[in-house]
Amino acid sequence: MILPVLTSTLAAQIQQSETDYLTSRIQSILERNGNPEGVEIARFGNAAAFYIRTMPWALFNSVKGLSDEDSDQLEAILQFYRSRDRAFQIDIDPVRSGSRLFTALAEKGLHQTGFHSVLYGLPKQEPPASQSNIKITEITQPSEFDGFAEIHCLGSGMPLSAKPHFMNNNIGLLNRPGWKLFLATLDDVPAGVAVMHINGSIASCTLAATAPEYRNHGIQTALIQRRLYEAHLAGCQLVASQASFGSTSQNNLERAGFRIAWTRSVWG
Repeated sequence: MILPVLTSTLAAQIQQSETDYLTSRIQSILERNGNPEGVEIARFGNAAAFYIRTMPWALFNSVKGLSDEDSDQLEAILQFYRSRDRAFQIDIDPVRSGSRLFTALAEKGLHQTGFHSVLYGLPKQEPPASQSNIKITEITQPSEFDGFAEIHCLGSGMPLSAKPHFMNNNIGLLNRPGWKLFLATLDDVPAGVAVMHINGSIASCTLAATAPEYRNHGIQTALIQRRLYEAHLAGCQLVASQASFGSTSQNNLERAGFRIAWTRSVWG
């Protein structure tokens, strides 16, 4: 297979794949008994707005899929977050966006705050050949989730006291349709985790974390290769991912054959 050139149609599909997986992920938190985290998902035209009362981080309080034709929805979006006293970010992709949207953003007093890379690549038809001391296993049972949550917690820079938070708000992905979770061990010691979402012809590499003391050992390279192979087994035609601009994560994806689709403009 040859990586396709980026057309406007393909770009829209990549953008939608991200909105779909984030919606599914946040929906899994909302579905916890009694919605203890205070999750809300709202639609404004083509855009999806996410809010989680107990999680102030930008990922969980963001707007995806905003386009020129949604410019008249900006005031309603601002009111949605202002009424909840929450800072938020709007992710602006080149898909169906232009001067009309940028003018409306500026008129509302919003400004660009950063960049983020969107990448795409091909599934791998051959099983990955990782280092002999690195093993990748799929997490399929609740009894296996403790180790996953611990590495996710440490790899995200949080203290172990926060592990219950990572347990409660990620275990909803376990055996959820379209989701696969993986644990990597280095010399039989849990070292890294990764997650993917499969929806139709596009798979998404959605999350990756390595415990600080095990970085620079090829853990994430092995996890990327495993997910590319899983995408092939699922019959996907493409794999998408996102990463901080110029980050180690972006570098790892590019070394695995991903290409930058575009650099996202982040507004707030």
